[in-house]
Amino acid sequence: METNESLFSVAGARVLITGSTRGIGHAIASEFARRGATVFITGRTLSAAADVAATLGPNCHGYELDVASEESVLACAGKIDAEHGGVDVLINNAGIDPHYASLDKTSTEDWMTITRVNLDGVFYCCKHLTGSMLARGKGNIINISSIGGRIGLKRQVPYCAAKGGVEQITRSLAVDWAEQGIRVNGIGYGFVETDLTTAMTTHQHLAPRLLSRIPLGRFAHVGEVAGAAVFLASPSASYITGSTIVVDGGWTAA
Repeated sequence: METNESLFSVAGARVLITGSTRGIGHAIASEFARRGATVFITGRTLSAAADVAATLGPNCHGYELDVASEESVLACAGKIDAEHGGVDVLINNAGIDPHYASLDKTSTEDWMTITRVNLDGVFYCCKHLTGSMLARGKGNIINISSIGGRIGLKRQVPYCAAKGGVEQITRSLAVDWAEQGIRVNGIGYGFVETDLTTAMTTHQHLAPRLLSRIPLGRFAHVGEVAGAAVFLASPSASYITGSTIVVDGGWTAA
């Protein structure tokens, strides 16, 4: 029988987090590294990824990866397979924030930019970074979504459409690959304090309006998203697949 400690262990797992040079992705990478995983830091430039990896320890490695480019994903997958034998846990975190505009003022370019990164990127990574999982008959995919994947958010149609697609990829792929021993889950976060959201979370008028919608009465810390990722990747979640954990302080429950 496994101990409580081993149930939550991710030590030795090879974990790739897309978009992990800053923000939530960096927090997730830091937590896995702290717990003894081999972590692949990825970013759109190799120098940024390598610099972050160097700060997190000897078991962290930096790779160039632009999730919006299928060629870049293929190249990254080839390097990791050759140098480390593949990935055990894939965390699709890379994404861009919405362009706040009503649909009639949303350009086709804006639509394509958001969906290419937030939706197509998840497809490319799930398709090309999981070969070693399929070969072993074991693996774990965690897709980072948003409350925008399950409720409507004002002036965010492309973003909500993309995140809704991510939730459906999570469900459908969980069904497809259950027999291959691969679990697929998601994390749908609400409003999280990061360097990218400071203007919003400290805004004199907007922040109080947002907080009034959150039953817990505060914004999330990046570590709270990272904790959910560790749980989903650990043996304690071994019977969970096709689910999305909502880390939103109760926003979608109210």
